[in-house]
Formats: sequence, structure tokens, C-alpha cells
Amino acid sequence: MTRIVAIANQKGGVGKTTTAVNLAASLAIAERKTLLVDADPQGNATSGVGVNRALLRYSLYDAMIDGRRVDEIRQVSLGGLPYLDLVPATQDLVGAEIELVDRPERESALRRALQPLRNSYEYIIIDCPPSLGLITLNVLTAADGVLIPIQCEYYALEGISQLLNTINLVQQNFNPALAIDGVLLTMFDSRVNLSRQVAADAKEYFGAKVFATAVPRNIRLAEAPSFGKPVLLYDVQSIGAKSYLSLAQEFIRRNESLPVSEDAGITIHREAAR
Repeated sequence: MTRIVAIANQKGGVGKTTTAVNLAASLAIAERKTLLVDADPQGNATSGVGVNRALLRYSLYDAMIDGRRVDEIRQVSLGGLPYLDLVPATQDLVGAEIELVDRPERESALRRALQPLRNSYEYIIIDCPPSLGLITLNVLTAADGVLIPIQCEYYALEGISQLLNTINLVQQNFNPALAIDGVLLTMFDSRVNLSRQVAADAKEYFGAKVFATAVPRNIRLAEAPSFGKPVLLYDVQSIGAKSYLSLAQEFIRRNESLPVSEDAGITIHREAAR
């Protein structure tokens, strides 16, 4: 059964797009058929997997506003990964916020757009914009779960209550089955007291929802988007790549009820990593 997961946090710079791109790529390497949906008008998840936004004829905007079929928009087998597809975004998506306002069932436009593909993938990973506007509302209405990246910096947990309140409102009004799938600590540095304190605070607040895997600061993670590649295809030996592979294993175990000793089927093929 397909699980749709929103990567959401209204704060910018917390690693949402990095997590969406690299988790999707890691799931694809684990041979889980995965669709990455870029729901951020900045389109960084789109360029982050090597798609040139300037050459796109259609994007998520066309599916949500004009009703174009998503299978006409998606880009398939990205980066040589046969299990990874993309629904791209362009700056046109900015206009969707305005154009949806007066439409009936405006919060369900994305859910309707994705419905025909729901049984074609094991996982659909959606990169949210850094806001709690109408696009994010659409993502939360379409999703089965939310993965919340939290940067291990000062004020990290500030604003999380606002996101949780939005999730609660979506549960009450549009999507009762929406769940918090997990909380991911990003930009973690075990040598820094602040990182350890944020991790402790997050675990106290969210308990077992916090992933055991924490993503550290890593220059390869920062460099990979400029080459249009997930970090797994840019430098598979980097600590950033290993962290997202570990996250994918943990994510799969949570969703597929695999035993802790199971490796989740993740094997790095050197050909794919080149």
C-alpha cells in the first residue's frame, strides 16, 4: 500500500528539501518504487535531482490548477535510479495559492491530482514550502503522514507548536488519518552542547517519534544540489549519504514492520553511485 509522506516545517533552512531528495533517493536504492513531489515554488527538489526547471513544459501547478494528469507531468527514472520518479515544480506554483482561494474543496486539489498514481508507488515523498499556506494545507490533506525535520540550532523548536496545531486542524477537518511519522534531527553535531540539548528537548517532547538517525552537518550534502544529484549519487561514502541510507532503513522498518536487524534491502550499487 502506498504511503504519502509530507516533509514539513514552516521554518526555512532546516533541511526539508535535502531530506525529501535524499530520503526519496535512498528509498529508490532500496528498490521501493518512489515518487518525489516538489510542492515548493522554489523548485529546489526539482533541480536537486538534475531536472532543468527552465525546460519543463508542465509542472505540479498544471495538475493542481488545470487538472492535467500527473502521469503526463512526471519525470521518470531520475539519475539512473529506475525506482525514482519526480513531479516537478516551477515558480508558477506561487500563483496556485491565489488561484485556489475561491475554488470549492480548495484544500483537496493535490489529493485529487495524486489519486490516479496512488497505487503505482510504495512511497510518495512531498517537499513542502517553508510556510503554512494553502499549498502546505493541500500537502497535509493529501498525506498519510508527516516527517518533521528539526535543525539542531537555537530556536529549533520555536514554531513547532504552530505546525502541530495546523496538523491537528487538518486532522479535525480534512484528513483524520494524518499522523506524525517521525521527527528528524538535522545539522547535528555531537561535539556541540546546543545540538545535544536540542536533541534532548526533541526527544522529551516527541518521544519515540524522533528517529534514532540524526543527519550531521556535511559539506557533501551542501555540494550535491549544485551538481543536480542526491548525495548518494554524488559521494556515496560521505557521512551525509550514510546518514540518509540509515534514515531510509529506519523509515522502512517503521512503515513495513521489519525487525530491527533487517537491513531493509538497501544495497549500494557502485554503478548507480557513479
